[in-house]
Amino acid sequence: MHPLLLTMGDPTGIGPELIVKALLEGAFESLRHPVQVIGDVELLTRAGEIFDIAATSVPLEHNLYSINFGRQQLTVYSCSELDEHSVVYGHPDPSCGQAMAEYIEYAVTSCLNGSAAGIVTCPINKAAINAAGYHFPGHTELLAQRCGIDKVVMMLAGQKLKVCLVTTHLPYRAVPAQLTGAEISATLQITAAALKEHFGIKSPHLAVLALNPHAGEDGLFGDEEQRIIAPAIAQAQREGINADGPHSADTLFHFAAKGRYDAVICMYHDQGLIPLKLLHFDDAVNVTLGLPIIRTSVDHGTAYDLAGTGKANTASLGAALNMADQMATHRHKLSSSALD
Repeated sequence: MHPLLLTMGDPTGIGPELIVKALLEGAFESLRHPVQVIGDVELLTRAGEIFDIAATSVPLEHNLYSINFGRQQLTVYSCSELDEHSVVYGHPDPSCGQAMAEYIEYAVTSCLNGSAAGIVTCPINKAAINAAGYHFPGHTELLAQRCGIDKVVMMLAGQKLKVCLVTTHLPYRAVPAQLTGAEISATLQITAAALKEHFGIKSPHLAVLALNPHAGEDGLFGDEEQRIIAPAIAQAQREGINADGPHSADTLFHFAAKGRYDAVICMYHDQGLIPLKLLHFDDAVNVTLGLPIIRTSVDHGTAYDLAGTGKANTASLGAALNMADQMATHRHKLSSSALD
């Protein structure tokens, strides 16, 4: 079975120790797919010291190693050879930025050529990646470019709630101008297709939120619902997508969290992220929908204040691994049934 590739992220952040801590906690043991870390052998070995383990690495084949943490083994494809003495927690430099980008590049190439089942990413430092010459706002944009995709959807997911964003990192004042029927329609199409292919939901039920309070109150508080959102929902329904709305955001999440909907389509970042993080602050997963490959990620940053302490919470990483594992399994089943 093809492995899930777990990229180490920022060498100076919590990524290396999160991976080791998750391994020691048994987070990889229940997965259907094996896990292969894409990172730096020396820095992962060093991370064992945080947990009082003198880890040892054994070469297996070209750039592939097994690191032994007591009774636990970690398979690592080494994409970088950073000097562990110059890598200081909380202080990334361009060499670290180059390494972060190379981890992602290798993982994407492996998924596109069919030798890996999916990617799970640890957090990166965007400034360090840009300083290394990779001019992307973050993981998602780099992945989309390398996969040749123009439109992707950011989904944040937990067991009780999944939210998908039409617009992402924008000033609130810029949101109305960015909302178009085409963007909303594309978000609905990508979300519905991904829930079928990767989550095994035959007919996903999608709730579409309004932009304005009380869904605009028939134009009293704004007309985006009438002009843009409702027509996009009607178009999606004509295409066979089970979507309804526009719903007022102040009431809809109560019903979504109780399981009435498979996902909620949100017009802007905080509209979806506030309720999501209220329910899933520790174990939320960031999923990129619309790529030809599976990609999940932890829903937190590099946490430089915790790096090197061993105190970082592995809940989000464990959830990201489990979700990627389940998505890859559903995708395999769907591909197998299509061949029958």
